[in-house]
Amino acid sequence: MAKKDQIPKKDSLADLPGVGPATAEKLLEAGFSSIESVAVASPSELASTADVGEATAAKIINAARLKADIGGFEAGDVVLERRKKVSKLTTGSSAFDALLGGGMETQAITETYGEYASGKTQIAHQLAINVQLPRELGGLEGSAIMIDTENTFRPERIGQMAEGVSMDAEEVLKNIHVARAYNSNHQILLVSTASELAEQLRDTDRPVRLLIIDSLTAHFRAEYVGRGTLADRQQKLNRHLHDLMRFADLNNAVVMVTNQVLAKPDAFFGDPTRPIGGHILGHTATFRIYLRRSKGEKRIARLVDSPYLPEGEAVFSVMTEGIKD
Repeated sequence: MAKKDQIPKKDSLADLPGVGPATAEKLLEAGFSSIESVAVASPSELASTADVGEATAAKIINAARLKADIGGFEAGDVVLERRKKVSKLTTGSSAFDALLGGGMETQAITETYGEYASGKTQIAHQLAINVQLPRELGGLEGSAIMIDTENTFRPERIGQMAEGVSMDAEEVLKNIHVARAYNSNHQILLVSTASELAEQLRDTDRPVRLLIIDSLTAHFRAEYVGRGTLADRQQKLNRHLHDLMRFADLNNAVVMVTNQVLAKPDAFFGDPTRPIGGHILGHTATFRIYLRRSKGEKRIARLVDSPYLPEGEAVFSVMTEGIKD
């Protein structure tokens, strides 16, 4: 099946100026399986992948942008029209959805951060189920990809939550594609593999509409220790985040990442907890949500950053049957 899918893609890539059959093959192997994916690549990235000079890579990218109609100036009303394609994915809690203007947005990165047991992984599991729901119930009628960096994915928990929305657990699990990331390089590579999988599922009845990384920063935090490694870590994280943004745009998908926190002992006022990742993550994430525990099953979600929504808080519950009001 994959072989059949690749024939037209290879031909379309080979049609680009400067791309012959051999270069098209290299691009396909590197995960550039469509003209759109070439159009949003950087010249240095394409040059190293296809063994061509940066000037040639720039020409290939420009030609791809013209074919895919990506990268030029647009009038505001055209942008508004494209924004109408953006969908919302329910969290399972109406209060949480209202905080986010109707749910988690496609074509965006939503970061949830908080201390241990604040509900980050629970939300990730719930979204992997909810994305399969019909649109009239707040779903996107798609499948989910989960990159698990801390061995937190539990199929048994998916079973409990699936019952909470009256879905068959076995069917739900078939539409959640999970990969364990063993280090930061493997994590970055898995995003490319996720793009290939999304391309394969694009024309099926369950296209990929959700990509989860739980947690985004765990490996980066463990591997880059000390101030001397900070610049390298941030550069690598920056590129990783741009790959995620590209995935969200090309697949009209929700990208949800969880993040760890650290305590700032020099903070005398307010909450001393801060998310890992610094300004790089702060500027790239479209929505930032701070989660904290309340009494019993209750959790508090605070919308810290959004391009157009006001700051605010919502209370939701993490129950056996999933995320509820």
